[in-house]
Amino acid sequence: MKELLERSHRLGADPRNTNFAGGNTSAKGRAPDPVTGEEVELLWVKGSGGDLGTLKEPGLAVLRLDRLRALKGVYPGVEREDEMVAAFDYCLHGKGGAAPSIDTAMHGLVESAHVDHLHPDAGIALATAADGEELTGRVFGDRVVWVPWRRPGFQLGLDIAAIKDANPQAIGCILGGHGITAWGATSEECESRSLEIIRTAEAYLADHGRDNPFGATVYETLQEAARHERAAALFPYVRGLAATDVRVVGHYTDTPEVLDFLSRAEHPRLAALGTSCPDHFLRTKVAPLVLDLPPDAPLEQAVERLRELHAAYRADYTAYYERHATPGSPPMRGADPAIVLVPGVGMFSFGKDKQTARVAGEFYVNAINVMRGAESVSTYAPIPESEKFRIEYWELEEAKLRRLPRPKPLATRIALVTGGGSGIGAATARRLAAEGACVIVADRDLAAAEKVAAEIGAAAYRVSDVAVAIGVDVTSEEQIAAAVRAGVLAFGGVDLVVNNAGLSLSRSLLETSLADWDLQHDVMARGSFLVSRETARVLINQAMGGDIIYISSKNAVFAGPNNVAYGAAKADQAHQVRLLAAELGGHGIRVNGINPDGVVRGSGIFASGWGANRAAVYGVEEERLGEFYAQRTLLKREVLPEHVAAAVFALTGNDLTHTTGLHVPVDAGVAAAFLR
Repeated sequence: MKELLERSHRLGADPRNTNFAGGNTSAKGRAPDPVTGEEVELLWVKGSGGDLGTLKEPGLAVLRLDRLRALKGVYPGVEREDEMVAAFDYCLHGKGGAAPSIDTAMHGLVESAHVDHLHPDAGIALATAADGEELTGRVFGDRVVWVPWRRPGFQLGLDIAAIKDANPQAIGCILGGHGITAWGATSEECESRSLEIIRTAEAYLADHGRDNPFGATVYETLQEAARHERAAALFPYVRGLAATDVRVVGHYTDTPEVLDFLSRAEHPRLAALGTSCPDHFLRTKVAPLVLDLPPDAPLEQAVERLRELHAAYRADYTAYYERHATPGSPPMRGADPAIVLVPGVGMFSFGKDKQTARVAGEFYVNAINVMRGAESVSTYAPIPESEKFRIEYWELEEAKLRRLPRPKPLATRIALVTGGGSGIGAATARRLAAEGACVIVADRDLAAAEKVAAEIGAAAYRVSDVAVAIGVDVTSEEQIAAAVRAGVLAFGGVDLVVNNAGLSLSRSLLETSLADWDLQHDVMARGSFLVSRETARVLINQAMGGDIIYISSKNAVFAGPNNVAYGAAKADQAHQVRLLAAELGGHGIRVNGINPDGVVRGSGIFASGWGANRAAVYGVEEERLGEFYAQRTLLKREVLPEHVAAAVFALTGNDLTHTTGLHVPVDAGVAAAFLR
């Protein structure tokens, strides 16, 4: 097992060998039966949904080889081969580990101790070439055998096992339209043969492929700064279109492969053909949406054309479904594109979360590489549309989707939290992420924001799939605009905005300088106005509704001494809530506020001198200030940052969908601050 995991990690770590979560590896060996104590022959194989590069022991399915091979005797034929997946459960050894994947039969029926099934771009390029069988013979001789396209399943396992038996000289095969399979007596031999097939295919394409297989350049690529500015401007519109049926998160890709493909004359033809490898189009859908305008077209023209193309895409996708659906087909999952291609700018990909969106984009990059390879030595010829439908709307895939856990309340929501590096902002960022949101942690202290983002993303495959940190001074109009653009490029847009950045200088009227007044109003009144204005543009362009939350204060309604600048700034914020709720409601954007009080622990405001000042005013030790505040409340409880974060979630977590213009006190009960 150790050798199997190590081999899987090496193969999965190199994207030339296979895509994320694609392919599977296996090993056969002997182990004691937990009941009889007698040794039995077992198959360890990567289970359904795992990733080779990060595979661990619980991700392996473990089956009794004798029982698995005995299934050949009850196999009902290719028309009912899907029934065999359920039969794998009767072959499990002990607790069995992960759920067996559809490729289990391939690994179990092939008479070799070790088997690899991979999706390398170079291998799929040969597999999708119009003359793929001839090319396979030309590239490998009789050392690698061609297997005509067949949907993954029990019959494909039987086919490959028979081909291996009939070709004892072969080290593996090219699976038409799909990928490669290799085998070996040892783990080392199997891995070596997999790499031999992949590297030989790569070398052949490099040596024999023609230059510029995608044709002449027809669109110029924008320079990076202009490209990213254009992408950020388009992304909210595109995301809104892609979320017509189901809300999605986005990912932006402008790698050289993508930009070169979109600059060339043949990209519309090839994009229309769609991808081929089952792992690819399960995530990219049958074909992308392609904008047919130059990158310097006016933004308004590009947006209008995208709307027209999106309507056409939905009609075409619905027709595709209706052409191939049978009475037993799963219902259509949505007619929106998962991939949108914009010449000169790049690719937008979408999914139920950031990782899914990112992986969809990575798979389309794989598809571009496949198209390039196939076109360089032949003609790209993916599997027929009817076969793509059989994969996309496979009942086994539908069952896998039904097994997924229920989405969290804020899944597909993108939150921007200002002052997110400490205190209430950090607690809010953590809570929103825990409830499923992608979070943009914005703070003047970039290091603090990065620390919070890293903590949020600690359990993720990539931190940036969950949270990103952005340094921003909310008093700067330019920095706010740049921060919003960066957040949009990270996740596709913004849905939930928390205006939390703040500070306080506790001084009497006579001691308050103009600079004191301006600073507090610049950060809180002006800063929250600027953040709301910039993010409202995105919210409106997305046309998906959204939330803006102001972290105001009990001081917005309570008049106390030595607090004129802070209290006035907070009162300004409180009325912004009412004004924006009235203005933005027509766009489905809800604006609400939270009025905390006495949030001492973890607070950046209190740590910066406000706490010492307040403690001196009240005649208590600074470390006991939180207790002091608690005792003056009706509930006698200290307010923590997490309590404010809970209020943010309560306002945005889908239960208060008809509430806007509200201020929620989170102060443990301060009667003087009751709203009237």
